[in-house]
Amino acid sequence: MTGLASAFRVLAATAATLLAVTAAAPVAQAKPEPKAPAEFVSLRAVDPTIIQEMRYPTGHDFMGEPVDGYRDPLCILTRPAAQALHRAQLRLLRQGYSLKVYDCYRPQRAVDHFVRWAKDLDDETMKGEFYPRVDKTRLFADGYIAEKSGHSRGSTVDLTLVRLPARPTAPYRPGQRLVPCYAPQAERFPDNSVDMGTGFDCFDTLSHTDDPRIQGVQRANRQFLKRTLTDAGFVNLAEEWWHYTFTPELFPDTYFDFPVARRSVAGH
Repeated sequence: MTGLASAFRVLAATAATLLAVTAAAPVAQAKPEPKAPAEFVSLRAVDPTIIQEMRYPTGHDFMGEPVDGYRDPLCILTRPAAQALHRAQLRLLRQGYSLKVYDCYRPQRAVDHFVRWAKDLDDETMKGEFYPRVDKTRLFADGYIAEKSGHSRGSTVDLTLVRLPARPTAPYRPGQRLVPCYAPQAERFPDNSVDMGTGFDCFDTLSHTDDPRIQGVQRANRQFLKRTLTDAGFVNLAEEWWHYTFTPELFPDTYFDFPVARRSVAGH
């Protein structure tokens, strides 16, 4: 019995030592994700009628894969920008149209993902659709990719117009045949928007809002969108017919990195 009791005492002492070491060891904890400041909101909470076709959480973008930082397919913006879109939407609904957003707030980690992709000259998975006439070595020099984006400040949005009633957009199927983004509307990737002359995120000079080669209905559609958003307080980026920034910006010098996720704006 004495031998057994001694053995149990040794085991108990060993167990106590292990527990003490475990308790004293630092516990590795995941760094909490940043949340959006209170000035940011989900666009759907301000105007649920605006169509949302968020491209970057999907594989249908110029990289061919979901973009870092996009957890949920939703549009997040500063409240003044969202309210301005609401005012524009009310005007458009009376004329039989709706706005449709492709991208809104964009975290810095997503921009960093774009930069890494642009430096990988071997990855041209989606070239046939998004940049058929642009050599990938020119993406930075020509301004298609940059290390900072106004989207990360929260007041910039990529969008288009849809004639109501809106038809559903056919989903992208990975591996499907790619058609140049500047092809005739009936040939390029199907989109229920009005014809703007190119698809969204088309890396081509034809995407310049006032490119003189864009005429007729396509030019009229671009100008209709521009007039509507200009009246609501937005400024167009001349190189991209879909790109608008609400001014004055709440955060003109801050590039945020909270993820595009419902939890980022929960309670706002």
